[in-house]
Amino acid sequence: MTTGPGLDAVRQERFAGRMVQVLNDACIGYLCSLGHRTGLFDAMAPLPPSTSTRIAKAADLDERYVREWLGGLTVAGVVEYRPEDGTYRLPPEHAASLTRAAGPENMASLLQDLALLGTVEDEVLDAFRRGGGVSYSSYPRFQELQAEETGRVYDVALVDAIVPLADGLTERLRAGIDALDIGTGQGHAVNLLAQAFPASTFRGVDISEKGIAAARDEAERLGLDNVRFDVADTAELTGSYDLITAFDVIHDLARPARTLEAVAAALRDDGVFLMGDISASSNLEENIGHPLGPALYTFSVFYCMTVSLGEGGAGLGTVWGRQRALQMLGDAGFGDISVEQVEGDILNVYYVARK
Repeated sequence: MTTGPGLDAVRQERFAGRMVQVLNDACIGYLCSLGHRTGLFDAMAPLPPSTSTRIAKAADLDERYVREWLGGLTVAGVVEYRPEDGTYRLPPEHAASLTRAAGPENMASLLQDLALLGTVEDEVLDAFRRGGGVSYSSYPRFQELQAEETGRVYDVALVDAIVPLADGLTERLRAGIDALDIGTGQGHAVNLLAQAFPASTFRGVDISEKGIAAARDEAERLGLDNVRFDVADTAELTGSYDLITAFDVIHDLARPARTLEAVAAALRDDGVFLMGDISASSNLEENIGHPLGPALYTFSVFYCMTVSLGEGGAGLGTVWGRQRALQMLGDAGFGDISVEQVEGDILNVYYVARK
């Protein structure tokens, strides 16, 4: 061990141990991402203790790869192994955080982001040296992953828990109002609302043609005739609306202040702006101990901040925080703002804003 004057050897050793754990945990994250994408966790969950051959057959995968994957997750304590008969088991307590059946509790889905972020490390490194950012086009799977991650929450909570955060909004949607979702991605949230409230009309806008195409396809499959999707710049909105929503998008934008001003201008006098965004503080010291703190700052460096900067934008970052959000909403013209939470959602808070 390297030591020197004034160096606390115990503290040094403790931190070195932590870094070893960081390395191991990062590798476990990649294995869990593969477990989600291959369907291995879903295949293992209902099985009794089984050999790698049986597990590979259940997931329709190559046995040799499955066996090595099982080895990694066995030494990680995720999978149980019985050497006497060479069988593996995914405990139900672990499956509750790893399978698609877990819904919003499925953490393996989120771990797919690790591989995505790794693909742009060289571009992010260049941005550190030269400034600027990374182009949105460098993230071909982003919308797919975002749609999967947010969909798990929206399917459970959007209609019954998130919409009711705004007093009277559920009743107004049932009666019939005009609604707009900005930065709609693949449009799943809009299509859920259009299904639940057929008397209302919905529009979703996004700059991604691929995302809008996916949104239209889902709407067509569901037979929805009260929704439309358009490729459009959220900072240049058209029309007037009773409800405007923005879910985890404002902090990514190149022109977030201009977008919030455009939202206020497009909102009717009795309208509601429902904005879901990251639950964090604008003050760094208040984010120490945040359960997702390191992940949020990492996502910001590797995606949220850098994509905005890549468009010559503000670069707010993932952790722009509640204080900054309230200030920007006020500057945009919103005078009545409340901050609400949904039980069990540690990622987001919801701003209910009126003019």
